[in-house]
Amino acid sequence: MELEKKLDLRASDADRDEVATLLGEAMAEGRLSAEEHAERLELLYAAKTYAELAPLTADLPQAQPQPRVSLHKDDAALPPPSRPSNVITCILSGAERKGRWLVEPVTTVNCVLGGVELDFRNAVLTQREVVVNVTCVLGGVEVTVPPGVRVEVDAAGILGGAGNPKNDTVDPNAPVIRFTGMVILGGLDFKRKAPKDRKKSYRRKHHGC
Repeated sequence: MELEKKLDLRASDADRDEVATLLGEAMAEGRLSAEEHAERLELLYAAKTYAELAPLTADLPQAQPQPRVSLHKDDAALPPPSRPSNVITCILSGAERKGRWLVEPVTTVNCVLGGVELDFRNAVLTQREVVVNVTCVLGGVEVTVPPGVRVEVDAAGILGGAGNPKNDTVDPNAPVIRFTGMVILGGLDFKRKAPKDRKKSYRRKHHGC
């Protein structure tokens, strides 16, 4: 009876994001097909309670001893994750991160029939190397990086692919943004531009305007 009450509790956005990350990893490992992944994501973001979340990962092995999303809300606080993460999800829609935003050590991007724009020109990296794990199905991810930042791409492409970031530095101490994950019938594209304020300074210095 007590378990049924807990299953009826409302799920939070953080709970749904944790399940989305687990589903993305399962597809990358070949445990879920692209169609199964898309179907479960659609059910995931329509889910309101823990009872609706539980079946979405019931047949997937857990990488940790405790489930990533606990259906039991204990009073004891759970330990913080060793690597903070940020999750961006869009289904039949779009999402963007631009301007001054904080880039956590791991950013997860789930994109199904949609588009995501990531602009790192004025972003603040929490450490010298950060990881962006992309799962993109029938969609596109557009990335803008400033000069002097190295981009490493380890993402797999199936009837899709990732562009060439064309690094402009070999400095071993340069900031690194590493892209991992999978692109299916979609694209991961890069362009390199200076921040807008730097462009204005350059014009004033060299053209007097």
